[in-house]
Amino acid sequence: MILIRQKILTTGLCFLFFLLIIPSYPQGAFPQSKSERLPKEVAKISLPKLIDFGANRCIPCKKMAPILQDLTEEYQGRVIIKVIEVYQEKELTRINGIRAIPTQIFFDAKNREVYRHVGFMSKEEIIKIFGKMGVK
Repeated sequence: MILIRQKILTTGLCFLFFLLIIPSYPQGAFPQSKSERLPKEVAKISLPKLIDFGANRCIPCKKMAPILQDLTEEYQGRVIIKVIEVYQEKELTRINGIRAIPTQIFFDAKNREVYRHVGFMSKEEIIKIFGKMGVK
């Protein structure tokens, strides 16, 4: 029982630390330029995008890695899928208002955010969002 409490406390403190080191914009207060919210090499491409914000020490992020790799291969040429390491890309994380990981942000071909999800997301859920975005 003590180990469970300690684990919960440690996890909570890590999450709180994450919130403190990466302050984010309030809801709706994102930068004016949509392309500032994406890595430069991704913003140039006129395709729908899935940007996954995570960390390699995050368990749900690790579980999503093979799913995102499969989708990258399946949707090559139709969707750009990019994984952002939040502890390395702090400014991009802050600009996008990331408060918990993993967070997936879906952008249309004009770099406008169309959907956001926080937490683990299954392959089927991602494919469903792609379908709603008109990706076949």
